[in-house]
Amino acid sequence: MIEIEHLTKRYGAVTAVSDLSLTIDSGQIYGFLGPNGAGKSTTMNIMTGCLSATEGTVHIGGYDIFEEPRQAKKLIGYLPEQPPLYLNEPPLEYLRFVGEAKGLRGEALREQMDAVMEQTGITAMAHRRIAALSKGYRQRVGIAQALLGDPQVVVLDEPTVGLDPIQIIEIRDLIRELGRSHTVIFSSHILSEVQTVCDQIIMIAHGKLAAFDTPANLEKQLLSPSEIALTALAEPERAEQILSAVAGVAGVEVRDRTEGRTRLLVHLGAADMDQVCRDIFLAFAGSNTVLLELTPKKASLEEVFLELSDPAAPAEAAREEDAR
Repeated sequence: MIEIEHLTKRYGAVTAVSDLSLTIDSGQIYGFLGPNGAGKSTTMNIMTGCLSATEGTVHIGGYDIFEEPRQAKKLIGYLPEQPPLYLNEPPLEYLRFVGEAKGLRGEALREQMDAVMEQTGITAMAHRRIAALSKGYRQRVGIAQALLGDPQVVVLDEPTVGLDPIQIIEIRDLIRELGRSHTVIFSSHILSEVQTVCDQIIMIAHGKLAAFDTPANLEKQLLSPSEIALTALAEPERAEQILSAVAGVAGVEVRDRTEGRTRLLVHLGAADMDQVCRDIFLAFAGSNTVLLELTPKKASLEEVFLELSDPAAPAEAAREEDAR
């Protein structure tokens, strides 16, 4: 559906997006994940034809977004991070304006307006001024305008930013609903939000692709090795001797030793965590050695993402991206 090849965007000496290539297929929900300043908004603005690229190509449904913008943009509905709303207008008039700008007229326009208002849950707010609506309803109006024209792809830039917990849940549910009939791409810097909604996760850091896979595969590929925190009533040498006979233990690190107690961190390779925990318990029990603690420690995707993001990167790129 979307082919991005060697996409690069520079602002003077600052590179916001660097040689980004990826393929987005139809009928899935994609989470575009990255910290502030990672290049998410720049990429989305280029992808939707709102910004030019320094290098590279973007094809939407086979159309080049730069060479064939009219055909490509008909396939895309876009909600920028700051929704382009006319606050003094009610949603009904605003959507009519947007629909006409997209080439809709007459009965087709009225039918689509009714459909998107019902889909986004704003029918009851159709005649209220947008300025009087809550931020959650304003986001819904923004999503409704993106759906006009029946696009195949819906791109949402930070759709839950600034919302309260209830509004966030409602927008997530709406994104899931949209995913049944559209290809949905939405950006966020909140990993848990992306995990709960998306079929695929795209991680971007400093304008480069850091990871691209399903949430389940990312956990399998990125979260190993795991660790086990262990405290035993034994001297370090005795605890290490017992652990050396357990299959799946890749290494042992002594963390503390006080009054006959030893705290250790057991490093695992690709072994099954539950099986290794069971084997460690049985090994200590068989050696008549008391275990006071046996706690599996598995890295979260948040920790993985922080590592991929590398907080030591230049701050100039972040400032440039925030200004876009």
